[in-house]
Amino acid sequence: MLQQTRIAAVIPYYERFLTRFPDFRALAEAPQQDVLKLWSGLGYYSRARNLQAAAKKIVADHGSKFPRKLDQALELSGIGAYTAGAVLSIAYDLPLAVLDGNVARVLARLNAVRGELRAPKTWKALGDTAQELLADEAAGDWNQALMELGEVICTPQNPQCLLCPVAKSCRALAEGLTAEIPEPRKKRAPVNVRIAAAILLDAKGRTLLVKDPGAHDDVLFSRMWQFPAIEVKRNAESELREYLKTTLRIRGAIELRELAPARHGVTFRSILLLPFLIRVKSMPKVARTRVLALKRLGTVPISSATRKIAAAVNPQCTARD
Repeated sequence: MLQQTRIAAVIPYYERFLTRFPDFRALAEAPQQDVLKLWSGLGYYSRARNLQAAAKKIVADHGSKFPRKLDQALELSGIGAYTAGAVLSIAYDLPLAVLDGNVARVLARLNAVRGELRAPKTWKALGDTAQELLADEAAGDWNQALMELGEVICTPQNPQCLLCPVAKSCRALAEGLTAEIPEPRKKRAPVNVRIAAAILLDAKGRTLLVKDPGAHDDVLFSRMWQFPAIEVKRNAESELREYLKTTLRIRGAIELRELAPARHGVTFRSILLLPFLIRVKSMPKVARTRVLALKRLGTVPISSATRKIAAAVNPQCTARD
């Protein structure tokens, strides 16, 4: 959950998740929509799918216990070198070093390593250094201490060098380079995207959700339930109207009521959400759709972008039931 997500945002999700799925078997046997619903709002939903896939393999192949061998841990969905090293060292005290942004920054300053730390050769060298320095007899404690040092003391800006327990060994401090190391990562140029979404609403207050697959499905809506939506090339109204006719097979005149737009960000994408309200007498009958009361939108797994679109017609309709 903490990948690409702040601790403060994660805590309530983490607590709800463990209450619902207290062990590997509970997670492995749960319907995927239940897993995604509890993840709804955290983003990067492939993490939730990978977590459940890993739980299924752990139950099936490892007796419902996280494997103790590195190669077996790396076979689990969503588990890379960092996560495997962290779990195996902290849970089982195996002598495996971890390397994340915090640890890399500490080691780079200690050795005055310049340049882009994420460059493959530099990152590998930092990993080798982490393994060389590892306290084998207390690997879990050592890794957590090093991560905490980077999180609390050796921060990206304004590191608290006077409080640092390894300040005397820090070459960056001795050479006056703490402000220059690490070198800022080069950011990808932002991409502006416009997404037009259709909120169909009938006389009973029901709306239509789709999974077919929708605009920017993998990135924005993550293959979850969403409003019919398209990426706008030129004119939002005409393009959305054409999409509704061809994909949902809506016949006759389609009256679009433009609602308040909303901003949404995903990695380097700056997304403008353009919701439109469409009153209908009956919902179109097409495959991979779902009709439910708009006020009950929170009962199905949806992304935060879908919540923002829904809030344009009714700020209360996105409450979790």
